[in-house]
Formats: sequence, C-alpha cells, structure tokens
Amino acid sequence: MKKLLSIICVAVITLTAASCKKETVVQPNTNTTKFFTVNSSQWQLVTDGGGSYVVDIAIPALDAKYSDEGAVLVYIAPPNSTEWEQIPETFNGRAYSFTHDVGRVSIYAQNPSGSGTPTVPPSFQVKVVLIDSNAN
Repeated sequence: MKKLLSIICVAVITLTAASCKKETVVQPNTNTTKFFTVNSSQWQLVTDGGGSYVVDIAIPALDAKYSDEGAVLVYIAPPNSTEWEQIPETFNGRAYSFTHDVGRVSIYAQNPSGSGTPTVPPSFQVKVVLIDSNAN
C-alpha cells in the first residue's frame, strides 16, 4: 500500500511540474539614441535679457509619447572625443541645460553665475537618448 501511495505521489508531482510552463514575454526595446554635431555658428543669443545662448535640434523621433511619458537624456562632448558629459552640467566655464518638446531639444549655455552673457559656445557633439516608458 505504501509503495502504491508513493508511486501515485511521484506521478502527481511529475504531472504537476510538467504541466507548468513559464512564459516570458519580452517587450521590444523602443529606446533610441541620436547623434548630432552642433557648430559654434549655430548658437543664437537669447534676446530676452537672460544672457544665454540657445541651439535648437530637430529630433523627429521625439514624439508626444517620449515627451509626455518617457525620458529624454542629453549629453555633450568636444569634437573627436569619446567622453560624454550629461547635461545639465557646468563644462569649460559655461553652464549647459536643456528643454525638450515634441520634435526638438533646445540646449542653453550661460555663465555659471547666471549674470552676464557668456562667449559663444564652441562646436561639440550631442547625444540624445530617448527612453520609452509606460505611464500607468
């Protein structure tokens, strides 16, 4: 009787374990990275009395979903460099920050003190990372 009960228990455990199937659903990676070169001639002086320069970068991939629910990260690097600095950042005597909206990123450069107008920023590379998220 004990042998029969043992066989039944082993059979039930085996069937239970064999019937469990773990299903992993992998969502596609919709994050994207874009690279740009900003030349010093592209900077425009902001004329609202704030004493800063701005450059607008058109990014068609930056849609309403990324803008409203995702994240936008911006990095800068000197030409021919592989060392990226994430902004906001004070770099080479200028304070860099950015804003974004659907279809564009605007990078600002001003004096770290917030007063006076800085010299025109140099040319540099820009890396924009768009991170998707599901808002609940």
